[in-house]
Order: sequence, then C-alpha cells, then structure tokens
Amino acid sequence: MTDLLAKPAARRATDRPRIGFLGVGWIGRHRMEAILAAGVVEPVGVADPSDAMTAEALRLAPDAAAVDDLEALLDLDLDGLVIATPSALHADQAIAALERGVAVFCQKPLGRTAAEVAAVVAAARRADRLLAVDLSYRFTEGMRQVREQLRSGTLGPIFAADLVFHNAYGPDKPWFYDPVLSGGGCVMDLGVHLVDLALWGLDFPSVSTVSSALFSQGRPLAADAGAVEDYAVSTLTLDTGAVVRLACSWRLQAGEPAVISAAFHGPQGGAVLRNVGGSFYDFAADRLEGPARRPLAVPPDDWGGRAAVDWARRLGAGAGFDPQAERLVEVAAVLDRIYGR
Repeated sequence: MTDLLAKPAARRATDRPRIGFLGVGWIGRHRMEAILAAGVVEPVGVADPSDAMTAEALRLAPDAAAVDDLEALLDLDLDGLVIATPSALHADQAIAALERGVAVFCQKPLGRTAAEVAAVVAAARRADRLLAVDLSYRFTEGMRQVREQLRSGTLGPIFAADLVFHNAYGPDKPWFYDPVLSGGGCVMDLGVHLVDLALWGLDFPSVSTVSSALFSQGRPLAADAGAVEDYAVSTLTLDTGAVVRLACSWRLQAGEPAVISAAFHGPQGGAVLRNVGGSFYDFAADRLEGPARRPLAVPPDDWGGRAAVDWARRLGAGAGFDPQAERLVEVAAVLDRIYGR
C-alpha cells in the first residue's frame, strides 16, 4: 500500500520549491507577490472562486496553472501551499495538504479553536512538513527590537504588558460575522496577534488565569446571541506573576483608522511597538525610561510579506516540521479561554 505521508523524492539543491496559492484575494495576492519578489519559489498553481482574483494573480505568475480547487492544486506535485481562504476552511485545507506531503503557510487563524489548531500541528508533525502561520507583526523591525529589549534583561523582570488593536473599520465579508464560520469576532481577527505578540515576546510563559468581557454594538455579548464581538478586553495572569492586558475592536470611534501597540514594562524600563499616525503599516518602537523615550526603530519598514518569505526560504533550504509550531496551539488555547470555551 502506498504511504500517503511518504516524502516525495528529494529535489536538486538548485530547484526552487513548487508552490500553489489557494485563495488570492487581497491578502493572499499580497503574500503571493512578496514570495515571488523574493525569487525563492516556482509558482505552479492558483485556485480561487473569483475569476477576477485569479486573473490578477496570474498577472504575477503567468506560467502558473489556474485550477478549480485544492485537490487540483495538490495534483500539481507541490512542495508548499499558501492558504488565504475563509477561516472555517483553514484547518481542513491545511490537513489535506500536509497529508499529501505538502508544507503549509496559512493565514491566521490556523483554526477556529485550539482543537482545530492542534489537529493541524499534529498533521504537520506526522508528515514532517514545515507549517507556519501569517503572524506578521512578529516580523516588523519594531517588534524585533522590542523582543531584543525583552531578551536582554535590561528592563528587569517584566511585570506588565498592555497590547491593543483598535480598527476604526471592520471586515467586509459576511462570514466574519458568523461565529460558526469565523470562530469569533475581533478577538479571532485581531486579538490573535496580540496574544501571540505577548506570549512570543515573553518566550511563552504559562497563562494562569484569563478574564474577559466581550461586547457587540455596545452591549455585552450573550453566549447564545449568534453574533460575534466587535469590542473585547481581557486580562491574562502569567505564571511569572506578570499581568497582560489586551483590548481589540472593530469599528471603534477611535479618531483615527487604527490604534495598535504592544508595550512591555519592567522596573528598569519599558519597550513599546506602536503604529504611527493611525497607520496600519507604519510602526515605530521605543525604549521607555521614565518620562523619556529612545527610538529603537522608525518607519518605513516593508514588513508585510516577511512571514511568508521566511517560510518560503526555510522550505527551499529543506526545513521539515518546526517544533515552534506547537506554540500555535498555546495561542489558540488562550483565545478559547477568552471566549470562555
């Protein structure tokens, strides 16, 4: 019997990984563009239900095949698959690819619950295939500098962190507002970045307690409302004793398009990543010392596609399963606790 998880024959060292792109809407196409600009992969296939989106993607990769669905993509002898489809599809699509021996780069969230995420990670481990998620804010130069401050120990033991992501707009696809399809509202969409930055920045301490409050259109969200939250606050107590406060929202009357920051405080100083001028793309980072701040990073910084390019480069270098993927389950478990499930 053929082993479905058997690795394909090794490619020559000079060969670039053969990549398929599943979902090439705005975010999928921009990640595709970044990967192709790096020159480290061979784009061989594109699948999207929109003919217009497919046509735009083929302008980037005119030699790629336009196919109907995931199965047709997987039949193209892929090394890797980039997934940018609605959230409800991510886990099953990622598992299907991994079980065919194909590495996966997926938009967040990897799954709607920790159980879904754990199932994908387990499939990647069994197949020994590289799995990564587009947790892109890790790859800003500002957050890299903040993490170096945290790791240096010069701030002293971190006792508090405050992270926010307020979006004065909201998603334009109806499935975002269906809890069955999305897994949740602004916490699943934006809060996943905040939880990830807090845990990743602090080297993934255990989370002892979680409390949260979720709102929809200014009212507390009822568990059986069939709606998703558009404003949320949560407090995490870590096993170190530190307290992490999170807040995120859609369509907040914020006075600017976005308010995004991740601040960490120790007795000898602090470090903060912050967006500049309400921008979704321009970030600065500062070392905080009493009432003063010292710049660590300033815009411009072309960070949007770095997570995808990092995955593609590692895939090209022959990387298999990365144990750091297990951390994705820890982030998802905190989201479950924020939702009270």
